[in-house]
Amino acid sequence: MTTVLDKAISFVRQAAEEDRSGNYEEALKLYQTAIEHFLHAIRYEAKGNEAVKKSIREKCLGYIDRAEEIKKFLEKKNSSKSSSGKNDNKKKANKAEGSDGDDSDGDDPEKKKFKNQLSESIVVENPNVKWTDVAGLHDAKESLKEAVILPIKFPHLFTGKRKPWRGILLYGPPGTGKSYLAKAVATEANNSTFLSVSSSNLVSKWLGESEKLVKTLFQMARDQKPSIVFIDEVDSLCGSRSDNESESSRRVKTEFLVQMQGVGSDNDNVLVLGATNIPWGLDSAIRRRFERRIYIPLPEEAARLSMFQIHLGDTKTSLNDNDMKRLAQMTEGYSGADIGIIVRDALMEPVRKVQRATHFKRVRGPSLDDPNVIVNDLLTPCSPGDPNAIEMSWTEVDGTKLLEPIVTMGDMMRAKDSTRPTVNHDDLAQFEKFTADFGMEG
Repeated sequence: MTTVLDKAISFVRQAAEEDRSGNYEEALKLYQTAIEHFLHAIRYEAKGNEAVKKSIREKCLGYIDRAEEIKKFLEKKNSSKSSSGKNDNKKKANKAEGSDGDDSDGDDPEKKKFKNQLSESIVVENPNVKWTDVAGLHDAKESLKEAVILPIKFPHLFTGKRKPWRGILLYGPPGTGKSYLAKAVATEANNSTFLSVSSSNLVSKWLGESEKLVKTLFQMARDQKPSIVFIDEVDSLCGSRSDNESESSRRVKTEFLVQMQGVGSDNDNVLVLGATNIPWGLDSAIRRRFERRIYIPLPEEAARLSMFQIHLGDTKTSLNDNDMKRLAQMTEGYSGADIGIIVRDALMEPVRKVQRATHFKRVRGPSLDDPNVIVNDLLTPCSPGDPNAIEMSWTEVDGTKLLEPIVTMGDMMRAKDSTRPTVNHDDLAQFEKFTADFGMEG
């Protein structure tokens, strides 16, 4: 069976061959594809094996450096008015490999270290979350399409003064789907590099390293654009500045401001997507860099209905359409995460019924081996008063003979009554005030 690592090695061999032949554009594409596969292998196939991870990283960083050298050479070549033959191009590329000047870090081990730290934040595998999987939030999805999908599909629409959004902040109560929206962006923008990071990826105990990590992150995004930088809990990295904060924290915010502004750099086709539960805690200068600030509120009734349906999936239940609508009406003030907890709790009720049962009865039902075959000797929990009840505990039931009870409306109601919403009116008032001052409804 061919692994992702095998594919990465194959792509590298092809890239090296094209590189030697002077076909630098093709070589660059192959190097980039190989690097993506190497990073995927580090993240998933080599998980838990530090020796293999280290070996892959060391090789991958060398390919990253060579890809950057070829990219710079091609950019210089395209901007030059004169053109030369393939052999001359190869000489220039080889020269660039040895002397990049002050603008390149070359074989700087510090640069390699920072890239190594951030490399695992690159999402190569699709999260497989579609726009249709996100209930409600129409305006938020449209803004993200404007910023991510349309500029890639129709670049001619975004010329002159019409520019795509470069910074979008998703804010709202916890559990409303901000990170889930980011996963949808990663899935739908399949031509873009998606870099998902948190403050822990960008904070170091060593003096000066944090701001260098921030700079490296944005450089990686520029090198692999079109790209999306998703920063979860951005408030922990870019909170309001004060006299009591450390000098290190202040420098990180300054570097973040510089990189988002794109001073001296080309930030076209680089979107910064931030998510936070406390937008009022953001530094005002950082807040300004996020051109669109979108409130992700608690779900409305229609969205809650969709969430119940999504979470229940194909689980066997006795619930009808009216039951589902009733649940949606009764859960006003609940977040999407709260509804997920309600359904998970209700789905455990059949298991609890089996555990608590003192009597079982024989019933007809689908075989566990083949659901299309109906058998007569299955056992399911019942009350002691049932005329067909057999006194026994679940430990005496053959594992292949158990017919699980279906989820009922009573199960859902018990789960709902035992689950309290995680957001109160005071929290919502703060979000509504921030939206009135700085944001827009999602």
